[in-house]
Amino acid sequence: MMKRRDFVKSSLVAGTIGAVASPSLANKMNVNKHKFNLKYAPHFGMFQNSAGKDIFAELQFMADQGFTGLEDNGLLGRTVEVQEKLGKELQRLSMTMGVFVVDGGDNWKVSLASGKQEFKDNFIKTCKASVEAAKRVNAKWMTVVPGFYDRSLPIGIQTANVIDALRRGAEIFEPHGLVMVLEPLSDTPELFLRYSDQTYMICKAVKSPSCKILYDAYHMQKNEGNVIKNIELCWDEIAYFQIGDNPGRKEPTSGEMNYKNIFKYIAEKGYTGIMGMEHGNAKAGKEGEEALIKAYKEVDSFK
Repeated sequence: MMKRRDFVKSSLVAGTIGAVASPSLANKMNVNKHKFNLKYAPHFGMFQNSAGKDIFAELQFMADQGFTGLEDNGLLGRTVEVQEKLGKELQRLSMTMGVFVVDGGDNWKVSLASGKQEFKDNFIKTCKASVEAAKRVNAKWMTVVPGFYDRSLPIGIQTANVIDALRRGAEIFEPHGLVMVLEPLSDTPELFLRYSDQTYMICKAVKSPSCKILYDAYHMQKNEGNVIKNIELCWDEIAYFQIGDNPGRKEPTSGEMNYKNIFKYIAEKGYTGIMGMEHGNAKAGKEGEEALIKAYKEVDSFK
């Protein structure tokens, strides 16, 4: 199973600045590019067999295929120079920056549920750094994962600890119009945040436009199922979606989920935000990348 840290690691492999297609060439290539109904956002490494390992060449390739968003979980690990260049390229290509991770360390056991001041302080410090990174790439949303359960504490105390920390984060993001999106995950039962209704309740308690839900349909299919109904129940707190078929966490059509119906429902609700493609490729190589693009055209063909 592909975990978030694998996405971060792979996306940072080619973090050096390279050549970008000239604007005139890019315009010529984009004349007949595909028009998707929703704003799908790939991540770096997804098309490296077709575009090469330079992230800016890959970004151009994404735009040429009609993708209008980008996710970069590992943005905070990039240099200021690369972040600034990425922001300029996104603007040139008329692409929207999706989430990056408010990553205060690679250990999910570092948990806001514990209430420990050292963890809260690190979270606040990382939130402040995220504001500066967001400005460079014109980002609006940042993924937040509270961490593991602290089983030495009652669940109500843990929930209160998480709410308290998130309120501090919201105070940092709100003046800048930024939104931390909380993501319930399925990677391990040890994670504190696992269900959409649990996340909904926490967002209501934080009570800030800067604290919303990241609904990853792959994780929620694994943890609770009933995807469309649960999206409906949580709709007013959802600010961001991510995609991955189950089983396998690959592109739509590779598993059991009816993404054509899911996407149609989301579009009919009037959603115009990012649909993050946080999944792997079902097939290897350039052939797999072509199959992935074809799959998105297929499931996006609703009316």
